[in-house]
Amino acid sequence: MSFHSLITWLLWIKTDTDRELSGVLQGTDESSTEEQAPEPGPNDGPGNQGRTREVKPRARSRPFSLRDCLLKYLLFFSNLLFTVLGLVVLALGLWGLINKESFAQEKIGQISTDPMLVFVMLGLVLSTLCLSGCVGALRENCCLLQVFSATVLVLVAAQVLAAIVAYSLQGQIEGYLRSGMLAAMVRYQDDLDLRFITDEIQIGLQCCGADNYRDWEVNMYYNCSAPGVLSCGVPATCCVDPLENSPVWNSQCGVGSQQLDEFSAQSVIFLGGCLGGMSRWIEQHTGLIGAVGIVLMGIQIITLFITTRLMDKIQCSKATS
Repeated sequence: MSFHSLITWLLWIKTDTDRELSGVLQGTDESSTEEQAPEPGPNDGPGNQGRTREVKPRARSRPFSLRDCLLKYLLFFSNLLFTVLGLVVLALGLWGLINKESFAQEKIGQISTDPMLVFVMLGLVLSTLCLSGCVGALRENCCLLQVFSATVLVLVAAQVLAAIVAYSLQGQIEGYLRSGMLAAMVRYQDDLDLRFITDEIQIGLQCCGADNYRDWEVNMYYNCSAPGVLSCGVPATCCVDPLENSPVWNSQCGVGSQQLDEFSAQSVIFLGGCLGGMSRWIEQHTGLIGAVGIVLMGIQIITLFITTRLMDKIQCSKATS
Protein backbone atom coordinates (compact mmCIF):
# COMPACT_ATOMS: atom_id res chain seq x y z
CA MET A 1 0.00 0.00 0.00
CA SER A 2 1.34 3.36 -1.04
CA PHE A 3 1.53 6.39 1.21
CA HIS A 4 -1.21 8.14 -0.79
CA SER A 5 -3.63 5.21 -0.33
CA LEU A 6 -2.99 5.23 3.47
CA ILE A 7 -3.85 8.92 3.74
CA THR A 8 -7.04 8.43 1.73
CA TRP A 9 -8.15 5.52 3.97
CA LEU A 10 -7.59 7.55 7.19
CA LEU A 11 -9.60 10.50 5.86
CA TRP A 12 -12.49 8.17 5.01
CA ILE A 13 -12.52 6.70 8.53
CA LYS A 14 -12.48 10.20 10.06
CA THR A 15 -15.39 11.36 7.92
CA ASP A 16 -17.47 8.30 8.80
CA THR A 17 -16.77 8.74 12.52
CA ASP A 18 -17.81 12.40 12.41
CA ARG A 19 -21.13 11.42 10.78
CA GLU A 20 -21.87 8.87 13.49
CA LEU A 21 -21.06 11.34 16.28
CA SER A 22 -23.21 13.98 14.64
CA GLY A 23 -26.17 11.59 14.51
CA VAL A 24 -25.76 10.61 18.14
CA LEU A 25 -25.65 14.24 19.27
CA GLN A 26 -28.75 15.14 17.27
CA GLY A 27 -30.66 12.25 18.81
CA THR A 28 -29.64 13.31 22.28
CA ASP A 29 -30.79 16.90 21.69
CA GLU A 30 -34.18 15.73 20.39
CA SER A 31 -34.75 13.43 23.36
CA SER A 32 -33.81 16.18 25.85
CA THR A 33 -36.10 18.58 24.05
CA GLU A 34 -38.93 16.07 24.29
CA GLU A 35 -38.27 15.55 28.01
CA GLN A 36 -38.14 19.29 28.73
CA ALA A 37 -41.23 20.08 26.73
CA PRO A 38 -44.04 21.08 29.10
CA GLU A 39 -47.08 18.91 29.27
CA PRO A 40 -50.25 20.65 28.28
CA GLY A 41 -52.31 21.60 31.29
CA PRO A 42 -56.07 21.58 31.63
CA ASN A 43 -56.21 25.30 30.85
CA ASP A 44 -53.83 25.09 27.88
CA GLY A 45 -55.68 25.56 24.62
CA PRO A 46 -54.47 24.44 21.24
CA GLY A 47 -52.69 27.75 20.78
CA ASN A 48 -50.92 27.59 24.14
CA GLN A 49 -49.55 24.05 23.94
CA GLY A 50 -45.80 23.79 23.77
CA ARG A 51 -45.16 27.14 25.39
CA THR A 52 -42.90 27.30 28.40
CA ARG A 53 -44.68 28.57 31.50
CA GLU A 54 -42.90 31.06 33.72
CA VAL A 55 -42.21 29.84 37.26
CA LYS A 56 -42.09 32.59 39.83
CA PRO A 57 -39.36 32.24 42.44
CA ARG A 58 -40.60 31.44 45.92
CA ALA A 59 -40.38 34.37 48.28
CA ARG A 60 -38.11 33.91 51.22
CA SER A 61 -38.99 34.97 54.73
CA ARG A 62 -37.16 38.07 55.79
CA PRO A 63 -35.08 37.53 58.93
CA PHE A 64 -35.40 39.80 61.97
CA SER A 65 -33.22 42.88 61.91
CA LEU A 66 -30.85 43.61 64.78
CA ARG A 67 -33.26 46.16 66.22
CA ASP A 68 -36.15 43.69 66.10
CA CYS A 69 -34.02 41.05 67.83
CA LEU A 70 -33.08 43.52 70.56
CA LEU A 71 -36.74 44.44 71.08
CA LYS A 72 -37.71 40.77 71.15
CA TYR A 73 -35.21 39.82 73.84
CA LEU A 74 -35.85 43.03 75.78
CA LEU A 75 -39.51 42.02 75.96
CA PHE A 76 -38.53 38.46 76.88
CA PHE A 77 -36.12 39.31 79.71
CA SER A 78 -38.31 42.06 81.19
CA ASN A 79 -41.30 39.72 81.31
CA LEU A 80 -39.11 36.95 82.72
CA LEU A 81 -38.01 39.28 85.53
CA PHE A 82 -41.58 40.26 86.39
CA THR A 83 -42.69 36.62 86.16
CA VAL A 84 -40.16 35.67 88.83
CA LEU A 85 -41.22 38.69 90.90
CA GLY A 86 -44.87 37.67 90.60
CA LEU A 87 -44.08 34.11 91.69
CA VAL A 88 -42.19 35.45 94.73
CA VAL A 89 -45.15 37.66 95.69
CA LEU A 90 -47.54 34.73 95.17
CA ALA A 91 -45.39 32.45 97.33
CA LEU A 92 -45.18 35.12 100.04
CA GLY A 93 -48.96 35.51 100.10
CA LEU A 94 -49.58 31.76 100.25
CA TRP A 95 -46.97 31.39 102.99
CA GLY A 96 -48.70 34.11 105.02
CA LEU A 97 -52.13 32.50 104.65
CA ILE A 98 -50.84 29.03 105.53
CA ASN A 99 -48.72 30.30 108.42
CA LYS A 100 -51.74 32.02 110.00
CA GLU A 101 -53.97 29.00 109.30
CA SER A 102 -56.36 31.25 107.38
CA PHE A 103 -57.84 28.22 105.60
CA ALA A 104 -59.02 26.73 108.89
CA GLN A 105 -62.78 26.32 109.24
CA GLU A 106 -63.10 28.93 112.00
CA LYS A 107 -61.07 31.54 110.03
CA ILE A 108 -62.14 30.91 106.45
CA GLY A 109 -64.98 33.43 106.77
CA GLN A 110 -62.52 36.29 107.39
CA ILE A 111 -60.09 35.42 104.61
CA SER A 112 -61.56 38.09 102.31
CA THR A 113 -60.18 40.82 104.62
CA ASP A 114 -56.78 39.18 105.02
CA PRO A 115 -53.96 41.39 103.63
CA MET A 116 -52.12 38.29 102.40
CA LEU A 117 -54.94 37.68 99.93
CA VAL A 118 -53.90 40.87 98.13
CA PHE A 119 -50.39 39.44 97.69
CA VAL A 120 -51.83 36.18 96.36
CA MET A 121 -54.04 37.89 93.77
CA LEU A 122 -51.33 40.35 92.75
CA GLY A 123 -48.72 37.62 92.36
CA LEU A 124 -51.10 35.38 90.41
CA VAL A 125 -52.09 38.10 87.93
CA LEU A 126 -48.54 39.41 87.53
CA SER A 127 -46.92 36.00 87.00
CA THR A 128 -49.62 34.76 84.58
CA LEU A 129 -49.61 37.94 82.51
CA CYS A 130 -45.83 38.25 82.27
CA LEU A 131 -45.42 34.53 81.58
CA SER A 132 -47.64 34.85 78.51
CA GLY A 133 -45.56 37.78 77.28
CA CYS A 134 -42.31 35.96 78.04
CA VAL A 135 -43.24 32.75 76.19
CA GLY A 136 -44.93 34.66 73.37
CA ALA A 137 -41.82 36.74 72.72
CA LEU A 138 -39.46 33.76 72.89
CA ARG A 139 -41.55 31.44 70.70
CA GLU A 140 -42.82 34.27 68.46
CA ASN A 141 -46.39 33.20 69.22
CA CYS A 142 -48.85 35.84 68.06
CA CYS A 143 -51.72 34.36 70.09
CA LEU A 144 -49.90 34.74 73.42
CA LEU A 145 -48.63 38.17 72.46
CA GLN A 146 -52.17 39.28 71.60
CA VAL A 147 -53.42 38.09 75.00
CA PHE A 148 -50.53 39.87 76.70
CA SER A 149 -51.00 43.16 74.84
CA ALA A 150 -54.79 43.12 75.31
CA THR A 151 -54.42 42.55 79.06
CA VAL A 152 -51.84 45.33 79.39
CA LEU A 153 -54.13 47.65 77.45
CA VAL A 154 -57.01 46.82 79.80
CA LEU A 155 -54.79 47.46 82.83
CA VAL A 156 -53.69 50.83 81.45
CA ALA A 157 -57.31 51.83 80.86
CA ALA A 158 -58.27 50.61 84.35
CA GLN A 159 -55.48 52.65 85.96
CA VAL A 160 -56.50 55.81 84.11
CA LEU A 161 -60.13 55.23 85.09
CA ALA A 162 -59.17 54.56 88.73
CA ALA A 163 -57.16 57.80 88.87
CA ILE A 164 -60.12 59.78 87.51
CA VAL A 165 -62.56 58.14 89.95
CA ALA A 166 -60.18 58.65 92.88
CA TYR A 167 -59.83 62.34 92.07
CA SER A 168 -63.58 62.89 91.67
CA LEU A 169 -64.65 60.84 94.73
CA GLN A 170 -62.11 61.96 97.31
CA GLY A 171 -64.72 62.30 100.07
CA GLN A 172 -66.06 58.76 99.63
CA ILE A 173 -62.56 57.30 99.45
CA GLU A 174 -61.75 58.95 102.76
CA GLY A 175 -64.82 57.24 104.22
CA TYR A 176 -63.64 53.86 102.89
CA LEU A 177 -60.21 54.44 104.39
CA ARG A 178 -61.77 55.30 107.74
CA SER A 179 -63.86 52.14 107.68
CA GLY A 180 -60.83 50.05 106.76
CA MET A 181 -58.69 51.62 109.48
CA LEU A 182 -61.35 51.02 112.13
CA ALA A 183 -61.77 47.41 110.96
CA ALA A 184 -58.03 46.87 111.29
CA MET A 185 -58.10 48.37 114.79
CA VAL A 186 -60.90 45.99 115.81
CA ARG A 187 -58.79 42.97 114.78
CA TYR A 188 -55.51 44.46 115.98
CA GLN A 189 -54.80 41.70 118.51
CA ASP A 190 -56.11 38.84 116.37
CA ASP A 191 -54.43 39.37 112.98
CA LEU A 192 -50.66 39.77 112.95
CA ASP A 193 -50.63 41.28 109.45
CA LEU A 194 -53.20 43.94 110.30
CA ARG A 195 -51.30 44.66 113.49
CA PHE A 196 -48.05 45.08 111.56
CA ILE A 197 -49.66 47.40 108.99
CA THR A 198 -51.35 49.51 111.68
CA ASP A 199 -48.16 49.83 113.69
CA GLU A 200 -46.14 50.86 110.62
CA ILE A 201 -48.71 53.52 109.71
CA GLN A 202 -48.81 54.94 113.25
CA ILE A 203 -45.01 54.99 113.55
CA GLY A 204 -44.41 56.40 110.06
CA LEU A 205 -47.06 59.13 110.25
CA GLN A 206 -46.76 59.70 114.03
CA CYS A 207 -50.47 59.31 114.53
CA CYS A 208 -52.88 57.34 116.72
CA GLY A 209 -56.21 55.90 115.62
CA ALA A 210 -58.26 56.85 112.58
CA ASP A 211 -59.38 60.36 113.58
CA ASN A 212 -57.86 60.60 117.08
CA TYR A 213 -56.48 58.45 119.87
CA ARG A 214 -59.93 57.75 121.36
CA ASP A 215 -60.79 55.58 118.32
CA TRP A 216 -58.99 52.70 120.03
CA GLU A 217 -62.06 52.21 122.15
CA VAL A 218 -63.47 50.09 119.29
CA ASN A 219 -60.95 47.37 120.17
CA MET A 220 -62.25 44.91 122.77
CA TYR A 221 -58.92 44.88 124.62
CA TYR A 222 -58.41 48.68 124.70
CA ASN A 223 -62.05 49.43 125.49
CA CYS A 224 -62.50 51.11 128.84
CA SER A 225 -64.94 48.36 129.88
CA ALA A 226 -62.35 45.63 129.23
CA PRO A 227 -61.09 43.80 132.35
CA GLY A 228 -57.39 43.54 131.37
CA VAL A 229 -54.42 45.83 131.88
CA LEU A 230 -54.85 47.26 128.37
CA SER A 231 -58.19 48.78 129.34
CA CYS A 232 -58.54 52.45 128.27
CA GLY A 233 -55.11 52.34 126.69
CA VAL A 234 -53.54 52.56 123.22
CA PRO A 235 -50.80 50.53 121.50
CA ALA A 236 -47.18 51.40 122.20
CA THR A 237 -46.80 52.65 118.62
CA CYS A 238 -48.98 55.64 119.59
CA CYS A 239 -46.48 56.75 122.23
CA VAL A 240 -44.27 59.79 121.65
CA ASP A 241 -41.29 58.05 123.29
CA PRO A 242 -41.97 54.32 123.62
CA LEU A 243 -38.38 53.64 124.62
CA GLU A 244 -38.39 56.09 127.58
CA ASN A 245 -34.58 56.22 127.73
CA SER A 246 -34.40 52.43 127.52
CA PRO A 247 -33.14 50.12 124.74
CA VAL A 248 -36.38 48.10 124.97
CA TRP A 249 -39.85 49.30 124.04
CA ASN A 250 -42.24 49.85 126.93
CA SER A 251 -45.38 48.06 125.74
CA GLN A 252 -47.34 49.63 128.59
CA CYS A 253 -46.54 53.26 127.75
CA GLY A 254 -50.03 53.90 126.42
CA VAL A 255 -51.99 52.34 129.28
CA GLY A 256 -54.81 54.60 130.51
CA SER A 257 -54.20 57.24 127.80
CA GLN A 258 -57.87 57.39 126.77
CA GLN A 259 -58.77 58.68 130.22
CA LEU A 260 -56.43 61.67 129.84
CA ASP A 261 -57.51 64.97 128.35
CA GLU A 262 -55.75 66.21 125.24
CA PHE A 263 -53.47 68.60 127.12
CA SER A 264 -52.20 65.85 129.42
CA ALA A 265 -52.11 63.17 126.75
CA GLN A 266 -50.07 65.16 124.20
CA SER A 267 -46.86 64.61 126.15
CA VAL A 268 -47.42 60.84 126.19
CA ILE A 269 -49.04 59.87 122.87
CA PHE A 270 -49.76 61.33 119.44
CA LEU A 271 -53.19 62.93 119.42
CA GLY A 272 -53.83 63.23 115.69
CA GLY A 273 -55.47 60.50 113.64
CA CYS A 274 -53.81 58.65 110.79
CA LEU A 275 -56.31 59.75 108.14
CA GLY A 276 -55.19 63.35 108.56
CA GLY A 277 -51.58 62.19 108.49
CA MET A 278 -52.20 60.35 105.21
CA SER A 279 -53.76 63.46 103.65
CA ARG A 280 -50.81 65.61 104.69
CA TRP A 281 -48.32 63.03 103.39
CA ILE A 282 -50.05 62.89 100.00
CA GLU A 283 -50.09 66.68 99.74
CA GLN A 284 -46.37 66.85 100.57
CA HIS A 285 -45.42 64.15 98.06
CA THR A 286 -47.79 64.94 95.20
CA GLY A 287 -44.92 65.46 92.76
CA LEU A 288 -43.26 62.17 93.66
CA ILE A 289 -46.52 60.24 93.38
CA GLY A 290 -47.23 61.82 89.99
CA ALA A 291 -43.71 61.06 88.71
CA VAL A 292 -43.93 57.41 89.79
CA GLY A 293 -47.35 57.08 88.16
CA ILE A 294 -46.12 58.61 84.89
CA VAL A 295 -43.06 56.33 84.81
CA LEU A 296 -45.15 53.20 85.42
CA MET A 297 -47.66 54.26 82.77
CA GLY A 298 -44.84 55.00 80.33
CA ILE A 299 -43.31 51.55 80.87
CA GLN A 300 -46.64 49.88 80.11
CA ILE A 301 -47.21 51.98 76.98
CA ILE A 302 -43.68 51.25 75.70
CA THR A 303 -44.32 47.56 76.34
CA LEU A 304 -47.46 47.80 74.22
CA PHE A 305 -45.55 49.42 71.34
CA ILE A 306 -42.79 46.77 71.47
CA THR A 307 -45.34 43.95 71.54
CA THR A 308 -47.28 45.43 68.62
CA ARG A 309 -44.14 45.83 66.51
CA LEU A 310 -43.04 42.28 67.30
CA MET A 311 -46.44 40.89 66.28
CA ASP A 312 -46.37 42.84 63.02
CA LYS A 313 -42.90 41.51 62.25
CA ILE A 314 -43.93 37.92 63.00
CA GLN A 315 -47.05 38.16 60.82
CA CYS A 316 -45.03 39.79 58.01
CA SER A 317 -42.44 37.00 58.14
CA LYS A 318 -45.13 34.32 58.01
CA ALA A 319 -46.89 36.04 55.11
CA THR A 320 -43.75 36.10 52.96
CA SER A 321 -42.64 32.55 53.78
